[in-house]
Amino acid sequence: MKPYIFTERNGIHIIDLQQTMASIERAYNLVRDTVSQGGSVLFTGTKKQAQETIQTEAERCEMPYVNQRWLGGTLTNFRTMLKRIEKMKEMEAQRERGEFAKFTKKEALDAQNLIAKLNRRFGGMRDMRRLPDILFVTDVRREALAIKEANILEIPVIALVDTNCDPDPVDYVIPANDDAIRAIKLITGKIADAVIEGKNIRAATMADQEIEEEQDRLREDEQYLGPSTLAKLRLGEDEYGEDFDEEYEETEDEYEDEYEE
Repeated sequence: MKPYIFTERNGIHIIDLQQTMASIERAYNLVRDTVSQGGSVLFTGTKKQAQETIQTEAERCEMPYVNQRWLGGTLTNFRTMLKRIEKMKEMEAQRERGEFAKFTKKEALDAQNLIAKLNRRFGGMRDMRRLPDILFVTDVRREALAIKEANILEIPVIALVDTNCDPDPVDYVIPANDDAIRAIKLITGKIADAVIEGKNIRAATMADQEIEEEQDRLREDEQYLGPSTLAKLRLGEDEYGEDFDEEYEETEDEYEDEYEE
């Protein structure tokens, strides 16, 4: 972390905030561009200072998150993880249908406890259907296993890296104090903002594509039918529209006269 340290005072290392700002901007652009192309970000922070922020910001931008203990194989054994999520959803559906009433008290209690346990572990990833395109981490040391799995699968890692951490496994380093709640909230919030902006860009792009496809379809119609045929069709549509309006007005007048009589 030496390149990211501004100075040292009384044995305390001071991070270069200019590099922090530049790193946040690079991470922001990466997340925005990835999400605008249909990608996803997995928010990860299991330490006490980050749990609430990770959940709040991930839910705000509608992205998956892990704020409890990271289970080994969450990424590298993704199929098994999906099976556990499906099991959780199936048991929740059984509870909603009232099927737990058929169980004994002990069976119903065990089922409720299992649902609660699965929700703690996988609740933040319940809508996750594929591997994430980016992993965002708030503590390099605590989430070492998550970073290792992401490295194996070549998933880019964005992480807050403190002065006592190794930045080598991280693709996009954000030098910051990973114990400071304010720093965690600020940086996690910026990543969530990038996700929201990327989603807005994608929505606008898809709307433009739909307009272009419609225009292409109309041009193809013109190519096959020819200008004269299209003119007749348009004229027919106009005449039909006028005749329909006149017929509708006449029918409405007749109905009013009958009602008055």
